Amino acid sequence: MTIRVLIVDDSSFICKRVREILEEDQEFKVIGFAHNGREAVELAASLHPDVITMDVEMPVMDGITAVKKIMDTRPCPILMFSAMTQVGAKATLDALHAGAIDFLPKQLEDIDANRDTARYLLRYRVRTVAAQAVRMSARTTTALAAEQRPALNAEKPAAKPVLESATRPKLSSSDNSKINLLVVAASTGGPVAMQHVLSKIPANCSMPILLVQHMPPNFTKSFADRLNLLCNITVREAQDGDVLQPGTALLGPGAMQMQIKQGAGTWQIALRPKQMGEIYSPSVDITFCSLAEVFSGHVLAVVLTGMGADGKAGAIKLRQRGAQIWAQDEATSTIYGMPKAIAEAGLADRIYSLDEIANQFKKLQ
Repeated sequence: MTIRVLIVDDSSFICKRVREILEEDQEFKVIGFAHNGREAVELAASLHPDVITMDVEMPVMDGITAVKKIMDTRPCPILMFSAMTQVGAKATLDALHAGAIDFLPKQLEDIDANRDTARYLLRYRVRTVAAQAVRMSARTTTALAAEQRPALNAEKPAAKPVLESATRPKLSSSDNSKINLLVVAASTGGPVAMQHVLSKIPANCSMPILLVQHMPPNFTKSFADRLNLLCNITVREAQDGDVLQPGTALLGPGAMQMQIKQGAGTWQIALRPKQMGEIYSPSVDITFCSLAEVFSGHVLAVVLTGMGADGKAGAIKLRQRGAQIWAQDEATSTIYGMPKAIAEAGLADRIYSLDEIANQFKKLQ
């Protein structure tokens, strides 16, 4: 099946380069170019692409505004191209919040030092994002059908959505008292998912929290700052030697691996650079395995949306040490990869929707 791509960038050079890289694989066909956000909205409506690659900074209409308009009119999977700067990171996070699925650095060398690997990864990420077209179409059809369905009992208020499955045990106060450390991990779709669930944690939460999100440098600092503004707890990017503190969430920095070491009566963050052969940085597996090796308290590990299977190997070791493992369900995951790996391996104590996880997090003390 051919993946039809609309490329949006005000640089003709970038448009040509992205087209050449994609069409090296016959699976891809570039069906059009837009050089500003307004053109992108118009072509998205007329060409019906399977996926859109979108620049952020453009004349006439910027990429973030274009994403919002496309998602409001005819939703389509969108991959953002971003500058690897603090400003670019903030804009990319805004685009993800507006509805874009994933992002990549705009420059090939920022994707991977090996150009052949970078070209492969670009095609892989576009392919993965495009795979969400069927799900988006199904959601849009369901939403339209619901809007057009006549109200049979207009005099009765609509029932509130059920956020927790009656067949799934809730987090009781006794369960809560056993948790000494919360770890939340995610990849694609994670920034929005993390924001949703972490913002529900009460300010009086007494446990330390670790966050592992696949992101490049600069992006993790901007993401931590954003979470800190939106959450009741303190959130910041982790630094080497940081002590785990109650009510504070530490986010693993991009291009680094976050591990835990025992200090003088404390648990501390130990950071190291990504090494040859390590795919993800920060890596969920590395953080999980580190906890399994040295942390003596009870851990609750929550694996949210993301492509791949990062976290599965570490979750096996955590389970052997008595940790609880939760996984996000397929229906609410942007990409059902990481949580699927946990579920299919039989490692999940609970499989929750994103709203159910958020509701459980309200009870953390």
